[in-house]
Amino acid sequence: MKKVKVSLRPIVSGINMPTVVKTAILPGDSFESLFIVTQVGEIFYIRNGVIGTFLDIRQRILKLGTSGGGYDERGLIGLAFHPQFYYNGLFYLHYSVAGSQGPVAFSESFKPNPCDPSTLNLKWDNRDVKYDHIDTVEEEWFLQSNVQPQKRRSLLNIRRPFLNHNGVNSLNFSPETGKLVLTTGDGGSAYDPFNLSQDIMEIAGKVIEIDVGIHTFIDNPTVVTRFHELPEPIQEMLTVIAKGGRNLTGISFQRFNNKYIKYVGSVGQELVESIFSFAHYQPIPVTQLVQASMMEPASNQEGFINFGWRGWEGTLPTAVPRGCPGNTTLNEKNIAYFDEAVTTSVLRLPPLVSYYHEDPRPGKFAGTALTGVQAYNGNELPDLTGSVVFTDLARKQSQPPVRGVLAYTKVREDCKQSDYNIIETDYNFGSHAAYYVSLGTNLDQTRLFLGVYGSMKVADANQGTVFEIVP
Repeated sequence: MKKVKVSLRPIVSGINMPTVVKTAILPGDSFESLFIVTQVGEIFYIRNGVIGTFLDIRQRILKLGTSGGGYDERGLIGLAFHPQFYYNGLFYLHYSVAGSQGPVAFSESFKPNPCDPSTLNLKWDNRDVKYDHIDTVEEEWFLQSNVQPQKRRSLLNIRRPFLNHNGVNSLNFSPETGKLVLTTGDGGSAYDPFNLSQDIMEIAGKVIEIDVGIHTFIDNPTVVTRFHELPEPIQEMLTVIAKGGRNLTGISFQRFNNKYIKYVGSVGQELVESIFSFAHYQPIPVTQLVQASMMEPASNQEGFINFGWRGWEGTLPTAVPRGCPGNTTLNEKNIAYFDEAVTTSVLRLPPLVSYYHEDPRPGKFAGTALTGVQAYNGNELPDLTGSVVFTDLARKQSQPPVRGVLAYTKVREDCKQSDYNIIETDYNFGSHAAYYVSLGTNLDQTRLFLGVYGSMKVADANQGTVFEIVP
């Protein structure tokens, strides 16, 4: 793979944490506008070089950055425009609801102990009172000419046990099926303490298709955590594509030889970041899953794409690192969930690309957290044409300031494991930190956009810049 160097062209600066960057054609226009979603609840658009406010729902978003020193993974984290948005004005949001803050499922930090079975199979009990917040998902909005967008319906209200792992860039439409695709996180904390991602009745840790063409209107849908708790009309809208996700960074589609290849990024726990790729899948209707669970709890799930979490962290069995007192340069790594790793070893989908938190190989980097994955089909960056580009929050390095990382891998029709290369950039951020927090593209995947923030803390306001990646 070639070494690639690109430039970063600033588009807008001084904004809050950008979580989603994508384009759409507004009704009545003949060109694409760029839309930028901020974590605190703003949606800006840039049309003919002029920035405007498309929607401001900050009052609907719970107050962010009040704990953890200002770090937060909640907020407005998903925006998707209907494939017929130009004609019907429909778009969809995913955000954490104001006034829904709970006491959290449990307050102490969690780490499994392979020698203590009681830490390996915790249960999330009393869910109606022991939770962190509520996400409203797929809230459908309607845009009319010269009128403020109006909310039409909410499709899902999901109770989340912890503040983190809610996903990001979590809503995208499939060009293959025309359905809305939701990517969810495992519910948070660390090591998925309740094993929600592998439990097929749990909404957490899944990739879900939603048929928004089914016009189900239910005022204030019940707040749920499991599929069987949903009203039947909403169950009928949903199919499940995949399970075993930890914290998913959205789904990207790439047309290749008359089929669509799908890419899903999953943020790692301690050792490895992963990008999964698949072309074929067997979506299973939620109604079928619910019926099967009533008759035989261990129903056949071989049709699912399984990313392997929590038994597997990408390419590796999930491990608990411990320091080695005799040699501080080494770490001991104990397999956390050995039985689960064995059970899912054959069923799981191996990653297309993995990169590691420690990597001595030349030309590689030590990563922190995967933040975006996008296919690129343009010609302006010829060395990247037909590739898959991804971003990491911050390269591990001994000296400040912090810098994020761009990298790429080439598309593989067989979706088998591939290597990657770093993409070098020539932008001078000076003495400021530059966390790479989001990656976006336009409608035909011929342009790439990078969201950068000067802090990891959403409470540190207006430190964001969105760039276009250019030759």
